[in-house]
Amino acid sequence: MKPYEYARPNDLDEALALLSDTWGETEILAGGTDLITCMKQHVTEPSRLVSLRDIEALRGITVDDESVSIGAMTTLADVAAHAEVRTLYPAIVTAIEGIGAAQMVNAGTVGGDCCQRPRCWYFRTENGLLAQANGESLVPDGDNRYHAIFGNEAAAHFVSPSSLGPALIALGAEMFITGPGGATRTVPAGDFFKRPESEAERETVLAPNEILVAIRILKLGLKNATYEVRHRAGLDWPYATASVAFAYDDEKVSAARVVLGHVAPTPWSVPDAAAKLEGSAVTEKHAAACGEAAIGGATPLSKNGYKLQLARTAVKRALLAAAGSTKEA
Repeated sequence: MKPYEYARPNDLDEALALLSDTWGETEILAGGTDLITCMKQHVTEPSRLVSLRDIEALRGITVDDESVSIGAMTTLADVAAHAEVRTLYPAIVTAIEGIGAAQMVNAGTVGGDCCQRPRCWYFRTENGLLAQANGESLVPDGDNRYHAIFGNEAAAHFVSPSSLGPALIALGAEMFITGPGGATRTVPAGDFFKRPESEAERETVLAPNEILVAIRILKLGLKNATYEVRHRAGLDWPYATASVAFAYDDEKVSAARVVLGHVAPTPWSVPDAAAKLEGSAVTEKHAAACGEAAIGGATPLSKNGYKLQLARTAVKRALLAAAGSTKEA
C-alpha cells in the first residue's frame, strides 16, 4: 500500500478544506469497509485520507412529521435497528440485513454504501474501471457472469454494488451534498448514481471535493419491499435485487416504482414494469406480469443470461411482499 497522509477533522468545513478537486489525490474514509480494500488492491492510491469519523453532525437519524433524515455516517446497523425505519421502510431494512456480515453492517455507513466502488473483478485486478485493454473491453468476450444485463451498451459493464441504492430510489429519497465553501445541493436518489463514460469519472454525481452528508425520505405511507437473490446467506453481493414502492388504496396501486439492483452500472428503474400495476391489485398474476415487463430491453452478455429469470422473480416476490399478498387472481 502506498504511504499516505491521514487527516481526522472535527467538522465538515475542515473536512471539505482537506479534499482535492482531482479524483484519487484524496479519498474520504467513512466506515472503510470498501476503501481500505481498494487501497490494498491498488484501485486507488491517495496521497491523503480524510476520515469523517469525528464529525458528529454527519451521524444519526432525525424524524419529524414529514420525513426521516439519515446522516451519511450513520452505521447500517443503526439504520436497520431504528424503530421508525423498520416500520416505514422495510425495503431498506431488508437490504441491510441481506448483507449478512455483522462486521460490515456495524462498521459500514449509509454514505459509504452509496459511494462504494464496483466489485467487478477486472476493475479490482488493475484493469481499470471500464475493464479495457488496447482500447477494447475485456468483458463481452471474458468472464462476465456477474456483469450488467442493462445499460451495458456503452463502455461500463460493471454493476452498481450499492445495497441501499434501489430501495432509496424506489422510496423517492433525496441526497444532500455539501461542497467547497459550504455550498449545498440536493439530488434525487435516482439521479445520484451515474454510469461513467471514462476512467476519469466515478459512479456518482459527487465531485472529488464534495461530501454526501445526509439522505432524506418522505413519509408517504408507501408499501415497500426489497427482494434479493444471493448465492449464500453470508457476506456476498446479490446476483439480482428488486426494490418496489407504491401507494395501495382499496387494493389499487398508484405511484408505483420498481428498481432493479446488481444488473446495471446504476440501480435500474423500470417504469414500464411499474406501469403494469397502476390501478390494479397486487396479485400473483399482476406481479408476474410486472416481473416480465421489468426485463424488457435487457441485453445479457455471453455468460449472464441467468440474471433475466432472477430479476423477473425478484420483482414478483418484492411486490407480493410489499402488498402482503398471495392472491392468485
